[in-house]
Amino acid sequence: MKTNLTKLNQSIIKCKQCPRLVQFIKKIATEKRKQYLNETYWAKPITGHGDPKAQILFVGLAPAAHGGTRTGRVFTGDASSTFLFQCLYKAKLCNQPTSVARTDGLKLYHSYITTALKCVPPQDKPTITELNNCSSYFQKEISYLTNLKMIIALGKIAFDACIKFYKNKYDLSQQKFKFVHGKQYILPDGKILLGCYHPSPRNVNTGRINLIKMTKVFIAAKQTLKIN
Repeated sequence: MKTNLTKLNQSIIKCKQCPRLVQFIKKIATEKRKQYLNETYWAKPITGHGDPKAQILFVGLAPAAHGGTRTGRVFTGDASSTFLFQCLYKAKLCNQPTSVARTDGLKLYHSYITTALKCVPPQDKPTITELNNCSSYFQKEISYLTNLKMIIALGKIAFDACIKFYKNKYDLSQQKFKFVHGKQYILPDGKILLGCYHPSPRNVNTGRINLIKMTKVFIAAKQTLKIN
């Protein structure tokens, strides 16, 4: 029997609501990076993945052009995913410290990972219409993850996308949300929103984030939710 998440993910993969993004994905899959010339790119929208009983939802802005868009799985096959899963593994939120392919045996514990936008946009800048088109998918992911208690936004842009999503559903005028690494906010539906630096090479190389700092945030999240 197909679950709601399974049906949702099948719909996401078939989605062609945003012509600009459809064309951009085709362009990426044709103009491949040199090291991936012999690979067939996924070149479709990317679904979330992980534990359907997750208490934690990790949210990025969009799939990477030559990571998720190539491999078919979010935070898979690029430098950001390499760093992220080293941290998740140390925090005991997954079974292995690497995420390189859909068939690599990766399993997430107590957590699910997705993106606010299911397709990579040019220059990583989606339009309001594109974000709105994807918001229904994001809303369904949140509603179908019935044990969800915390959303961890990976980067300020993902954090802002989460706030925008909640503003469309609730009156947030009484709260001020500012992206701060490691800071938690209580959302109107009782869930916790936690800001976290994006695991990008830029943030790692500049020392803004490192393995210890990132892992501490994930362990603190588990402690907040009383996850062993």
